[in-house]
Order: sequence, then C-alpha cells, then structure tokens
Amino acid sequence: MQGLNPPQREAVAYIGGPLLVLAGAGSGKTRVITEKIAHLVNDRGLSASKIAAITFTNKAAREMRERIGKRLRGDAAEGLWLCTFHALGLRFLQIEHQAAGLRRGFSVFDTDDSAGLLKDLLPRGSKPDAVDALRQLISRAKNDGLSPEQAAAAAGSPREREAAEAYAEYQKRLASFNAVDFDDLIRLPVELLDQSEERQAAWRERLRYLLVDEYQDTNTAQYRMLQLLAGPRGAFTCVGDDDQSIYAWRGANPENLDQLGRDYPQLKVITLEQNYRCARRILRAANTLIANNPHVHLKALWSEHAEGDPIRVWQCRDAEHEAERVAAEISFLRQSKKWEWGDFAVLFRGNFQSRPLEKALQLLRVPYHLSGGTAYLDRGEVKDLIAWLRVLANAEDDAAMIRAIASPKREVGAATLSRLAELARGQGQSMLRAAGQVAVLKQLPARASAGLSEFASIIDGLKAAARSLSPAELCRLTLERSGLAAALRAGCRDESGYQRRLANLEELAGWLENAKDVGIDGLAAQLALLSHADRGEPGQQVRLMSMHAAKGLEFNAVFVVGCEEGVLPHEASLEEGRLDEERRLMYVAITRARLQLVLSHSESLRRYGQTQRVQPSRFLDELPAGDLLRDGDDPAQHAESRDARTRDRLGAIAALLGD
Repeated sequence: MQGLNPPQREAVAYIGGPLLVLAGAGSGKTRVITEKIAHLVNDRGLSASKIAAITFTNKAAREMRERIGKRLRGDAAEGLWLCTFHALGLRFLQIEHQAAGLRRGFSVFDTDDSAGLLKDLLPRGSKPDAVDALRQLISRAKNDGLSPEQAAAAAGSPREREAAEAYAEYQKRLASFNAVDFDDLIRLPVELLDQSEERQAAWRERLRYLLVDEYQDTNTAQYRMLQLLAGPRGAFTCVGDDDQSIYAWRGANPENLDQLGRDYPQLKVITLEQNYRCARRILRAANTLIANNPHVHLKALWSEHAEGDPIRVWQCRDAEHEAERVAAEISFLRQSKKWEWGDFAVLFRGNFQSRPLEKALQLLRVPYHLSGGTAYLDRGEVKDLIAWLRVLANAEDDAAMIRAIASPKREVGAATLSRLAELARGQGQSMLRAAGQVAVLKQLPARASAGLSEFASIIDGLKAAARSLSPAELCRLTLERSGLAAALRAGCRDESGYQRRLANLEELAGWLENAKDVGIDGLAAQLALLSHADRGEPGQQVRLMSMHAAKGLEFNAVFVVGCEEGVLPHEASLEEGRLDEERRLMYVAITRARLQLVLSHSESLRRYGQTQRVQPSRFLDELPAGDLLRDGDDPAQHAESRDARTRDRLGAIAALLGD
C-alpha cells in the first residue's frame, strides 16, 4: 500500500463488511480498486477467480487489467472476473442458459436487431421515432427489473399498457430466435437469482468479493444484481461520486448511493477528498459550483498543487467567433507551453456544436479527433454485409441470418421468421438449414416462402464459389449477389452518397485482404477479430467531445464552449426539472482540466433558422469571482496575450496561403 494516502489505505484494507468509497474527481479511485484486488489476493489469500471487479466500459476494464497484472505475482490474476455488468450477465447466462430457457450458443441482439423486431410489432408504416420510443419504454422496464407481466401490472396509461403488450410479444419473438437483447443480460440473471436461494448460494460461493466502479451510474436492475450476488453479508466495495452522476437520461439511478445505506445499515463510508489532478483555482471553482446541489454525503476536494492561472471567461459574438478564439488559443498555448496536441480538449453540451470548431481547427491545421461520431463498424451497410459473411461462415448463426435476410428485404417479416425459428427449433437445427427444406417452406406463407428459398439458394451459390475465393473476393461477390449493392444504390438520393457508402464496404473488403490464406471455415474467426478490432486511441490530437464523453479523462487545458442558458443548462433538462444533473455535468467538465480552464459563451446563436440573443449560463455566476478572469478585467494583460495570439494565427494563415 506504499504511496497511498490514509483514506485510500483504509479503503483498501477494510473487508469487515460492505464499503462505499465516495471518490471525488481525480482522487485516485482506480488505484484504490486495483490495490484492493492486489490486497485480497496477495495478503488475504483469496483466489482471483473468486473476485469480480465491475466497470462501466470495456476500455476501463482493459486498463484496470493492465494495472492489476503489474501488482499480482505470476499468473495470480488468472480467472479474475474483470468486466462490465453486461459482460458479467452474459457469462452468468452462458453458465445458466438452461434455467433461462436458452439453448447453448444463444444470440445477443444489438439495438438494430431489436429495432427490426419491434418494427414488425407496430402498425405498417410506423415512423422510426415510434420504433425508438417503444424500444426505450421496453428498455426502461427491463432496467427497472420488470418482466412483461410486471410491466403490464404497473402500467398507468394506455400508452404504457400498449408498450407492455408489445414487450410480451417481443420477448416471445426473442425466445423463438434463441436470443436475448442487451438489457436481458442484466434482467434475466436477476430474475433467475430471485427465483432460487440455492442458485444465490452457489453464485455467492463462486464470487466471494465484488468491487463496483462508477457505482453512481448503476440502474435499478444492476443494483439488484449486486444485492443478490453479494447477499446479506455485503462482501463488496462500491466506488462512486454523487457529484459525477450524469447519466440519469439513460437509466442510471443516483439514488442507489443512498439506497445502499438503507439496505446495508452496517455500511462503512470512506471519503477520498485529495485531488491529484487540478490546480487549486480549478478545484475551488468546482467545489463552489457543486455546493449548490443538495448532498447526502458531504465532501470538499483539496489539492496540494499550485494555485494555477485564473479561469478565463470569454464573451464571444457567436459560435464562429468562439471557435476562432478556441483554435487560436490552442495553437498559441501549444507553442508557448510546449504541450502536445493531445493535452487539449474542447467540451460541449451536444455534438451539433462541433461544426464551427472543426472548421476553425482545420484552418489553423490543428489535428483533432471528434468523439461520438458513428464508428465504422457500426454503420448499417457494413453491419449488413458482415451479417451475410457470418451466415456464409456459420450456418448456425441465427442472429446473422435474421439481419441478412432483411438486407435487402425479401417479403419475409418478423412473424414468418418467428414461425421459421419455431419449426427449426422443433427439428433441432438452425433457421438457415430449415429454410432450405421444402417441408418447412410449405408451412409458411407463399411469398415469404419464396423469399426464404431465394435467400437459401444465394447462400448455397456463394458457399460453392467461396472454395476458390479469398475472403476479400468473397466479400465483393457477396455484395453483388446478395443484392446489397443494388439496394444501396436505390436507397441513396445521389451518386455521392452511394459512392461514400460503397467505399465503406470496399474498406471492409480491404481489411480482409490480409486474410488470403483463410478459407470459408476460418472466416468466422476473422470476422470475430474484426468485430472486436481496436479502433485505436486518438493519439496526439485535440479532443472534441461532449461533456458526457469526457468523464474519466483529463487534459492540461480544457475549453468548455456554449456556456449559455438553454444550452448549458439545456432547455429540455430545465423543463424536466433536471437542473442538478446539468450542474453535475458542468462540474465534470471543469474537473477534466489540470492546469488551464476556459469557459466561453456567445451573445447570439442560430436557433430554428434564426439568430437569437442569448444569456450567459447561470453556472458562470455560481463560480467564485476571485478566481475568474473575464474579458476586459485586465486590459493590459489581455492586449499583450491577444497580440501574441493574433500573430500566431496570422502566421498560420500565411503558411496556409503560401502552399
């Protein structure tokens, strides 16, 4: 435990009962979790295979595993359950699949797969917004731990009753496909544990100690899962920060922090208040801001770092002027401070605010990475082609077949696929194999039967051709014979859109060029590697990202743009009474900065096609005035720095024009 401060050492050493560690921003919570795992294994003799450390992102799990590997001796880390809640639920269901009514090798439907099922439960012609609204209602019910029957009983309006009926039918369709969705990975384990004390005892023996990171972000079902696995003895450590609870909009329940004390009266609470990240001015501003929120657990962060520079508050004419100032300041600071591009971040409330920033950074040739864009492998056309290749590689992959047969559409709806799944299940075979049998097709509607027969025939032809083709060649042939290329052209409004999406598919083929020696039987493994490919870190680029996406990160200099009423706090959040969460979001943004912090607002914005005057965010007035340097506060200093920044920007433009 060398190098830990006293509260950190206490949190690591305590195993006498349930523990809540309130870890303020930059207080070293990840190190506490890592050291506690090492303490349990090295000093307490607990096998790593009996420990589950639960994070909220796969990236966080990877980073923690690297740290733990350096702290444990030899192969002592083998068997450690280090994963997200959903990955833990998946492993649970793979072990308990029979009890869950699933066959081995069940599929996990992603959001697109689920939306496809739900679309067929709504009236023909329903808009995508209606499908998404229904998906969210069902997801909310599952996150609250409700079965279809419980959701129906709890329904208080006609809309909720209709959603509960759709939920029940949706679950029947999933069962017929031997599939679960993302939310089921939590709901079903909770349901199975709730039903059996014997199963609870077995799993409590399997997992003797639990650690949960970012506990404030848990939803109702996740908390119930923790309860059932930990049992009354409460062998767990939860690490969280009520001031960084910013995900209520996606189901997180910050009240779980308070609920923990009610359910476990013996709960010990340790507060980590020493911040190792921020200059004292920045930390003081964050503390002053968040003090305006109600608190059950009080804490006051402090730092041994220097005071640091004043927090600058800019008043800009509009978003374009704001972006120009940000770009010029980043360029100036990089040269004057000798920092790397990756030391800078620009944070905003919504991704729509990124466009003027991108233009301004491009003008000054500042490399940047925009977080939150659609990842390449998540693009619809790419997922469609991968589904076809998965079916070619593995005839048992029902989830891939469901997507492939709808891409392009072949008059085969969800009801027909559900019936096909039932017939295939009755014969103990995959849907694809069943679709190739005349006896099965006779039991289905004529038009759907013809579509299934055509699909099976195309698959057979591609399989035959695959024997003499490389994976990349097979990829290109599948694009043509499947009808995907023709459907893509028909679905694009212009040639440029078609060529852009076609280029995405050609990139997939290019990725498979290196798999020349892999035959059709090995293609499934190649695609699995591709699906889990590391998309890489942004590297030395300025980070443009939403405040939500910035959580857990830190930078030398942070620019928070768009500090206007209606933007931050967001007008929708104000209407819904979520001002406290918006303030927590601002707190998270401020505490990403180590050394320099700039908060900017505009006098006018373009809204709904018109230019409107706007007011500065109320949060700016909640910051300590003595730590702020607003435009005009010190004319001499501003003139000197402005001249330097202007020279820097003009030099960059001159270099650009000189090319």
